[in-house]
Amino acid sequence: MIPLKDDNPKSTFPFVTIFIITANILVYIYQLTLGTKTVESFILSAGAIPYEITHFVDTAPVDLIRPPLTLFSAMFIHGGLLHVAGNMLYLWIFGDNIEDRLGHVRFAVFYVLTGLIASIAHVITVPDSTIPMIGASGAVAGILGAYFLLYPRAHVLTLIFFFFFVDIVRIPALIFLGLWFVFQILSSGAGGGIAWYAHIGGFVGGVLLVKLFEKRRPKYRFKRS
Repeated sequence: MIPLKDDNPKSTFPFVTIFIITANILVYIYQLTLGTKTVESFILSAGAIPYEITHFVDTAPVDLIRPPLTLFSAMFIHGGLLHVAGNMLYLWIFGDNIEDRLGHVRFAVFYVLTGLIASIAHVITVPDSTIPMIGASGAVAGILGAYFLLYPRAHVLTLIFFFFFVDIVRIPALIFLGLWFVFQILSSGAGGGIAWYAHIGGFVGGVLLVKLFEKRRPKYRFKRS
C-alpha cells in the first residue's frame, strides 16, 4: 500500500515538517556527490552502529561525532532514492497534521525524541551489530503512531497493488496504520537489512508520548448574568 494523501485539514503551515524533509533531501543530495568509498565511509561514521553505542567505542573509520550522537545523525542519512522518497512521502502526508496538533516547537522535539526511541529499540535488539542503522523511518514511525491515536477516523487515499490488481481506495487511518504496524511486527524476524524494531519502537513511542506533547486548549470561563 502506498499512501497518496489524506483528507485531514490543518490550520497552520507545516514549517517544521518541510524543514525536516528539506534537510533529509539535502543530505541525500550530498551523499550523491560522494564517491562509492567516500559515501560508505560517511555512512559508517555518521550512522548509528549498535556495537559502538553499547560498548562506548569508536571503530574505524572515526565517527564524525561521538557514537551516542549518531543516534541523531543517522536520522538524516538514507541508503537510496526509494529509501528517502518513501520516508519523506509518509512524513509529508502524516506529519503536517501532527505538527498542527502539537505546535511547531513541540512537534520538532517529538520527532527527534521518537526517532531516538526508535534507534534505541534497534540497538537493544542487536547490541553487538556492526552494521550502521540509517534512515528517518524510526522518527516517521513515531509520527504514524501519533496519527493513529489522534486521527483514527481520517481517511488515507491509498494506491493498492494485489498481483495484477491495482486500484486507488480511501482507507480509514485506523486500518491503514494498523496494518502498517502489524506488518512491521510480522516482518521483525525476517531481517532483510531493515531495522524493523526501530519502526516498532518509534510507533509505540509515538502512541505513548503524543498526548504529553499536545497543545493545551484554552479553557473558556463564562459569567452568569
